[in-house]
Amino acid sequence: MTTPADTARIPDPALIESLFRIEGGRARAAVAAMTQSLDLAEEAVQEAFADALRAWPRSGVPDRPGAWITTAAKNRAIDKLRREAQRPERERQSEVVAVSQVASHGPSGGVDEELQLLFTCCHPALSETARIALSLRFVFGLSAREIARLFLEPEPTVAQRLTRAKAKIRTARIPLRVPPPELFGERVPTVLSCLYLTFTEGYAPVAGDDAIRGDLCTEAIRLTQLVHGLVPEAGEVQSLLALFLFQHSRRDARLAFARDGADGIETRGGAVPLEEQDRCLWDRQMIDAGLTHLSAAAAHDRDTRGPYFYQAVIAGAHAVAPTFAATAWTTIVAAYDRLAGLHDSPVVHLNRAIALGFRDGPDAGLRELATLRDDKRLARLPSFAVAQADLLRRAARYPEAVRAYEEALSSVSNEAVCVLLRRRLREVQSAAQLLS
Repeated sequence: MTTPADTARIPDPALIESLFRIEGGRARAAVAAMTQSLDLAEEAVQEAFADALRAWPRSGVPDRPGAWITTAAKNRAIDKLRREAQRPERERQSEVVAVSQVASHGPSGGVDEELQLLFTCCHPALSETARIALSLRFVFGLSAREIARLFLEPEPTVAQRLTRAKAKIRTARIPLRVPPPELFGERVPTVLSCLYLTFTEGYAPVAGDDAIRGDLCTEAIRLTQLVHGLVPEAGEVQSLLALFLFQHSRRDARLAFARDGADGIETRGGAVPLEEQDRCLWDRQMIDAGLTHLSAAAAHDRDTRGPYFYQAVIAGAHAVAPTFAATAWTTIVAAYDRLAGLHDSPVVHLNRAIALGFRDGPDAGLRELATLRDDKRLARLPSFAVAQADLLRRAARYPEAVRAYEEALSSVSNEAVCVLLRRRLREVQSAAQLLS
């Protein structure tokens, strides 16, 4: 029988999940740096978490659970290598190193192990999609299912891509390291793409209950700062760091208790839209740091500015506005125009339509949105239905807004966003009834 004292010692499943997300990448990077094997690192970390689930209910959660996981994973890896070392030479895996070397050598020069792993996953011998998928999986700990949602692809397709990428690293004997400076040019762009996608998933998760996955945002910022240290003059690195800091400065204001009147449940982490956020909660120190990086990026020649620069300009315009009504929408629309010229993305065109709706009125935004309706790339994005619903609400076209919010709710998977959409739906339903 489980006693109350025993129950108190059983680790919260949410804690284990959070640790796996936060510490899993660090542990995988540490074991990979030690063994030069992604497969072994993944296996060892999974076994370490299984060990934690068995040990912690008896001993309690350690003071430094991340260090416990990493040490357990390293020990699992060393045990595996010792067993391999006892097999006949012809049966050994080609990538297994001597146990004595593993035990005595770590990452060289004190270079951050996750940064090493990130650059390795972005090796040019791999396809671009493989590089990004591998980085999201091994560095940031996203599951194949989460990566599939980001790529808008079936999960088995992503799983096969990961398997092939790991095999490529193994058979080509690609070393797990940060490359020499002369190779930064071919690696940094993909590294930035991985960091951008990771932060995006943290800032606006596609599915789940959270309005924000702060662990992903924080780690993406940390690694971007390390990349900036390697290439301090790179304008796009400065721009990306500015973008992240502007967005993350609003983290506390984007989270709130939101009561869902339909079922009476108060949900932690309901998404708070920008126009309703308490700007006193914004992190001004983080915003100032973002402005410093954006200014440095703006000093570069205009022709060298990339998409991250204009996204940072947009985020910066929101960050410095004293109120929502004072937002510089003309600056934002102009930045979207520049961005659209660099990157023909359906999301860029969609966000430009939303910005037009604030600059020129909701009817203008709806007209622009109508030009995008036949874009098949947008058909798979729930943000189109959400944008249309919001513009119809602002235009006081309430019966149409009711249908649009119902459509949006059927396509959105993130519960924090659904809480907001259900509130908006009730608002337009009430307004529509008053007009009938």
